[in-house]
Amino acid sequence: MPGFFLAFLAVALCSLGSRDQLIIARLSGVLGRHVGLLFAGLTTAIVTALIAGLAGQAVSALLSPAAKDMLVAMALFFAAIELAWPNREHKPREPARSLVATAIVLFVRQLGDASRFMIFALTAGAGVAAFPMAGGMLGSAVATAAAWAGDRGYTGKLPLQAIRWVLAVPVLIASAAIGLSARGLLD
Repeated sequence: MPGFFLAFLAVALCSLGSRDQLIIARLSGVLGRHVGLLFAGLTTAIVTALIAGLAGQAVSALLSPAAKDMLVAMALFFAAIELAWPNREHKPREPARSLVATAIVLFVRQLGDASRFMIFALTAGAGVAAFPMAGGMLGSAVATAAAWAGDRGYTGKLPLQAIRWVLAVPVLIASAAIGLSARGLLD
């Protein structure tokens, strides 16, 4: 059960200011809090979290414990890089009103974001992958709903890039610690 709560918190925090969250918040601000937008966002968030969790579980079964730890360290490293990467998303001039197009864009954006790397890493390193996968799915859904509900306040009032830089530091430290420990350099 600790894997569930760790994944929930890690994914919810790593989702702050992510590209997909900004898209949802901006579209919600422009189009209004349309329930279809919320549904598209929740569906893609849950599906991409499930894909990341299943991928972590599948790869984990193929690796030795030391290789599994290195895989987790690499996934956390990529999550830290994605968190620190500047987000230059602009407000849509003429937003698409197609929920299918929005869902496709969200799906593609979410596949390589920090939250999915976290889900991948936590499920790859866990003994029972179902708990971190479920926690990641719930954390992703909560973050999506918050972006949808917050609309312009979400994008205008919070220092999202600064928050993401601060979050990147402990993720990078965890990556280094796990990687050094897997190599036997840190006991």
